[in-house]
Amino acid sequence: MSSPITLLTSSLATFLNLYLLLLFVRILLTWFPTVGWMNSIVETLRPVTDPYLNVFRSIVPSVGGLDLSPILAFLVLQVLIALFQSVPSGVGGF
Repeated sequence: MSSPITLLTSSLATFLNLYLLLLFVRILLTWFPTVGWMNSIVETLRPVTDPYLNVFRSIVPSVGGLDLSPILAFLVLQVLIALFQSVPSGVGGF
């Protein structure tokens, strides 16, 4: 039987993986601004992803008009996912 800590950390890791996927789709769709049906998807993802991306946009300056902040945003999420996945199942004494 898994402990509540294991359940919580694996759930957080799964949530962060899904959020990472949403960020990836959001960034990928910005490369195709002229396709009409994609704009509705971007407008749907924008309120979910932009608050997180804006944190890194204030840290990482754009270089030649290229926004490099998503790279740092992806890296931070992947580190958090790895930390949550590395929590051993015996933590918490349950």
